[in-house]
Amino acid sequence: MKNYIGLFTAAFLGGIMSVSAVNYFQNNDQSNNYFNTENVVDEMVKPALFTESQRVSTYIDLSAAAEEVVREVVHVKVTQEGQEMIKYDPMEFFYNGKAQGKKFKAPDKQGSGSGVVISEDGYIITNNHVIQGADRIEIVFNTNESYLAKVVGADPSTDLALLKIEATNLKAIAIGNSDNIKLGEWVLAVGNPYNLNSTVTAGIISAKARNINILPNTNGNPPLEAFIQTDAAVNPGNSGGALVNARGELIGINSAIKSPTGSYSGYSFAIPVNIMKKVVTDIMEYGVVQRAFIGVSIRNINAELAKTEDLKTMSGAFVAGLAAAGAATKAGIKRGDIVTSVNNVNVKSVAELQSQIGRYTPGDEVLVGVNRNGDTKQFTLELRNNKGTTDVLKAEESYLSDLGADFDNVSDELKKGLEINYGISVQNIRSGKFLKSGMKEGFIITHIDNVRVKDLKEFENTLRSKNGGVLFSGLYPNGYRKYYGVGM
Repeated sequence: MKNYIGLFTAAFLGGIMSVSAVNYFQNNDQSNNYFNTENVVDEMVKPALFTESQRVSTYIDLSAAAEEVVREVVHVKVTQEGQEMIKYDPMEFFYNGKAQGKKFKAPDKQGSGSGVVISEDGYIITNNHVIQGADRIEIVFNTNESYLAKVVGADPSTDLALLKIEATNLKAIAIGNSDNIKLGEWVLAVGNPYNLNSTVTAGIISAKARNINILPNTNGNPPLEAFIQTDAAVNPGNSGGALVNARGELIGINSAIKSPTGSYSGYSFAIPVNIMKKVVTDIMEYGVVQRAFIGVSIRNINAELAKTEDLKTMSGAFVAGLAAAGAATKAGIKRGDIVTSVNNVNVKSVAELQSQIGRYTPGDEVLVGVNRNGDTKQFTLELRNNKGTTDVLKAEESYLSDLGADFDNVSDELKKGLEINYGISVQNIRSGKFLKSGMKEGFIITHIDNVRVKDLKEFENTLRSKNGGVLFSGLYPNGYRKYYGVGM
């Protein structure tokens, strides 16, 4: 019995000593910070990027915006009438030595896109490429109501067109501010891809002021590209539809996709609504967009340019050249300057500079900030149009607008290749007399009724006095000569 008591006592005392030793070494470890997990984590974790008040909920309800916008986005259906053509039977020529051509009408071509209602009395915005060349435009609402539309005006340099339907009390979309958008902000793309009416997709803003070089140079006006890039799914038929924020406000007009297949594969591009507002205002007031210019040739800055020009910054638009009588030259801007702001709004690239200038009108004064050899300077510029004046440009006279095309002088390079030193180029053919004649884009008019046409000014003056049938003769860039008869 005594032996058992002795063993129990020894075990008890041994346990107490073990617990005491563990507590001692633990306390000693803490005092010397050995393997203290809490302290190690504190050293690894960096301060939070956002304060608690700046954090936003990870759940954003887009349903209210989607339900609202589908009522304000319409389906744009376009029809291009088939041309009258003559078909010859080669066997008849073989047996009879001549062939009697038979007239026939080619099938009509159908197309579709989207549009956005911007006023209660029937004004609708869409892409120029959606309605270009259309003879008939039909607007279909998500309620299946249908209206015929007419083109009020179009601007190929921004790929926008303004339509009008005879309707009242329409539900117009709320207009936002594209200058306030942020990278990572949730957006909705609403349109009619593949004729699937009222389709809504979601994504985030991936980039701002993106230039992807898809718009044409029209009548001397360079394209204005400063797209909003998103990853919201956009497909053929979405063109002209709405890009809206989580509040249902219009921030862009969906216009293009970047894809090797022609269908959505990651990114889509929208025209900022602030550019749209300028275009719509000008078309409604003047019939044509009043583009403003500062009179410089500009380049984005990359590492090679920075090294070659010994630049002090990588941000801004590099002034590579100036127009002799341009606004920038008159104000004192020099080659080698870097434009960094317009009216105190920072610009980091050519697209951002064009976006800012594009919202002003010739005659407006703007404050332009430049970086000159590391020093910041400010210049006041009076903006001008592409003719170098501050005059308001008028819409084409009716005899030109009825032709349904844009015109420009032929480049020196093309003249040299075709061995000519005269002629004007036909661009952006749409609904009108040229389309019905069968003329294609790129045709170079060299003669009107056998009278040589030297340049755009001579072309306009010659046409001004024409009545009845007019013969346009010329050639295509591949050298193929062609003649077209058009009634004036």
